[in-house]
Amino acid sequence: MEKITKYLQLTLLSIILLSTVIAVGIEIRTMFINQSVTLADLLLMFLYLEVLAMVRVFWDQQSISITLPLLIAITALARFIILQGKEMNPSGLVYEAVAILLIAGAIVVLRLRHSEKLGLKKNKKR
Repeated sequence: MEKITKYLQLTLLSIILLSTVIAVGIEIRTMFINQSVTLADLLLMFLYLEVLAMVRVFWDQQSISITLPLLIAITALARFIILQGKEMNPSGLVYEAVAILLIAGAIVVLRLRHSEKLGLKKNKKR
């Protein structure tokens, strides 16, 4: 069962890696054809870069900390806000504000979890 899980993980990781590389190529081609690069394009490229970093980390460590997906979520949310611009209705702004607060809360919890001030830091075994 463990070998099946490992092969499944490797297969899915390979698919994610290949899909991301293809998406980067398509995005670069689109920017070249349009002869323009917008902030939304750059943020999308940054998202792809973060996905590639997450694949690399998972490949090396066989696990992913919550930090990388949070960075991806923050970048995706920023890109979404930029793309929406002034067309967004007030209810959409409420959802964005809640998403930003949830992400900020998660970051604070992560930082506090590793803080020695709260006494939550685990003692290292010698």
